[in-house]
Amino acid sequence: QVQLVESGGGLVQPGGSLRLSCAISGSISHVYTMGWYRQAPGKQRESVAEIISSGRTNYADSVKGRFTISRDNAEKTVYLQMSSLRPEDTAVYYCNVYQYGQDYWGQGTQVTVSS
Repeated sequence: QVQLVESGGGLVQPGGSLRLSCAISGSISHVYTMGWYRQAPGKQRESVAEIISSGRTNYADSVKGRFTISRDNAEKTVYLQMSSLRPEDTAVYYCNVYQYGQDYWGQGTQVTVSS
């Protein structure tokens, strides 16, 4: 059973930076994608960034050039480095792993961008 635990969220001023971490437990030897999603109040959950098994990365247009997704295979951890944060980045951020046709989710971590 794959389990995900996010950390690193918090309150940050506009223009600031945060790094989210997602610790993964369980077997992930056949993971196809690892990614980050977010959900703001009253909005649908949206994809922010993903890293495919080949190593290719994809980003939402709204975060390109500001966010970077990376992974540490040895530590079984996925990161999201967020820079130049904006108030509209405020949301609960969720880690996602897709393996064997199944999605796994973490419990989410709150990111609030406000002065």
